[in-house]
Amino acid sequence: MKQRILVIGAGFGGMWSALSATRLFDIHGHNDVDVTVLAPQAELRVRPRFYEPNAHQLAAPIGELFDAVGVKFIKGAAETIDVEQKRVGYIDAQGEKQVCIYDKLVLATGSRLALPDTPGVAEYAFDVDQIEQAIRLEAHLKSLVNQPQSQARNTVVVAGGGFTGIETATEMPTRLRDILGEGADIDVIIVDRGDKVGGSMGPEIAEKIAEASEETGVKWQLKASVVAVDENGVTLSDGRRIDAKTVIWTTGVRASSLTEQIPAERDHLGRLHVDAHLQVIGQPDIFATGDVAYAASDDIGNHALMTCQHAIVLGRHAGNNVAAQILGVDPTPYSQPKYVTCLDLGAWGAVYTEGWDRQVKLTRQEGKSLKTQINTVWIYPPAADRKSAWAAADPLIPIA
Repeated sequence: MKQRILVIGAGFGGMWSALSATRLFDIHGHNDVDVTVLAPQAELRVRPRFYEPNAHQLAAPIGELFDAVGVKFIKGAAETIDVEQKRVGYIDAQGEKQVCIYDKLVLATGSRLALPDTPGVAEYAFDVDQIEQAIRLEAHLKSLVNQPQSQARNTVVVAGGGFTGIETATEMPTRLRDILGEGADIDVIIVDRGDKVGGSMGPEIAEKIAEASEETGVKWQLKASVVAVDENGVTLSDGRRIDAKTVIWTTGVRASSLTEQIPAERDHLGRLHVDAHLQVIGQPDIFATGDVAYAASDDIGNHALMTCQHAIVLGRHAGNNVAAQILGVDPTPYSQPKYVTCLDLGAWGAVYTEGWDRQVKLTRQEGKSLKTQINTVWIYPPAADRKSAWAAADPLIPIA
């Protein structure tokens, strides 16, 4: 009987795991293993772009790609993991409960925005965490033109001044004026607990964030947090009130709750501790990758972040190494010492940095050109061609 590798999740980590595993089996002429991906859709949802307009277009089909390399696909949503019996329970496309058996498991179920119990957030706030939520936000923004003119209608509050919050906010003036008219009096306000604009991103990049915020008209309410949301605005921790018809929540991402079903150590974000080969520590038949893996990216104390930059490389290594374990060949230790960021800053452009201290290398249009290349080419799936797909899935190819 063929052995079975089950990859749960078809995001960056899951897709690249499946491609990399089949690549190594092909190199060794080994065809006695089924590589299967279990996910709700055979598509890569391009999550780093969900702050942009036209969110419904930000998913790339990968069914033909899987067919090209011999990866099987099961359409379903995983619900349970039985580590002892090596069984995964899932809900299939018809809504029926099913079970899938595995010999080796790669968990690549990503992360989710964990909304707080702050009053009104669940009822009235929007987010750009998943494609459905990004589409919901876009529909809401388009509906604003049908509301009576008011400052609240023209005001957007973004809760959180991290990466997602900044990209969402700096894109928002252009998006709103496309809907409400070029002359609309727009207010976009980031509410952040920090004491400096862009402070959480590092001192050098913060200067560019402040410059871009001023030019695009994005305001910051610092040393504050949102303590309540209602249909007409927000209340801040210092008692101030901001009237706004649109509130976007961007803080509080956590790893998939499926990690809790695996007996192993997890970090404060719910990510499973893995070794250098991305095997879950204490679980010889389970690997974790992407946003569910707490993985050392270098030998000086840095760990992979919940970004597609890391998930792509983690996926290539996880798939390679689970296949290597079956083949009995040497695995490839995960290492990603080079860290870069490319932060979209709306009409101002973008800023590209290198290093964990985010040293600025490109700004404005130069940065924007690179960001466009990343967002529209680099992070998309390879062609549905066996040779090119496997070439792209090599864990040792340079990434940045």
